[in-house]
Amino acid sequence: MGINQQYSSALLERAVDEFSKLPGVGRKTAMRLVLHMLRLDVGKIDAFTDAVSTLCHEVHYCEVCHNISDDDVCQICANPHRDASLICVVENVQDVMAIEQTQQYHGLYHVLGGVISPMDGVGPSQLEIDSLVERVDKGGVDEVIFALSSTMEGDATNFYIFRKLSKYPDLKLTVLARGMSINDELQYTDEVTLGRSLVNRVPFTGK
Repeated sequence: MGINQQYSSALLERAVDEFSKLPGVGRKTAMRLVLHMLRLDVGKIDAFTDAVSTLCHEVHYCEVCHNISDDDVCQICANPHRDASLICVVENVQDVMAIEQTQQYHGLYHVLGGVISPMDGVGPSQLEIDSLVERVDKGGVDEVIFALSSTMEGDATNFYIFRKLSKYPDLKLTVLARGMSINDELQYTDEVTLGRSLVNRVPFTGK
């Protein structure tokens, strides 16, 4: 394969190609990143590549809440000081990080791995919904908080889970107060607004 005339090296071109596959990274940004890395000490480059490689090969997903973890059970689920009677349902790992930064929540989480989106081919069976129901069914859970983004897909997922959990009459189902704008994604909401929305959560009625 010949080298693109834009590049002086096939190795450079390959590196740019790989960096540009990252979300939000175009070829110009990829080129800047690659050239920056070339200026770094080789030891720093090796540390960077080793960290990424180790992450991809050794990372776990918590067998309880499905958050990213170093072990079979994440530090949050294993923490005896967290309130195990409270489960906050979120879309992804970034949402866990966003809520943790507010320091307003001390319960456990359940990471769905997405939201129901027929347009994207994502149905309930592709999400961690059944495992949430199993956690509730085992007992000891008093409240489930719906903390999904206030989008059409997020609302549809809330309603679907609400129907699945409505068979537990003593279970309290709540949703974040609408301090966030419609169509806002949770991970991009500022800490103060998110914290207030969590503290001032309201009952979820399915309406």
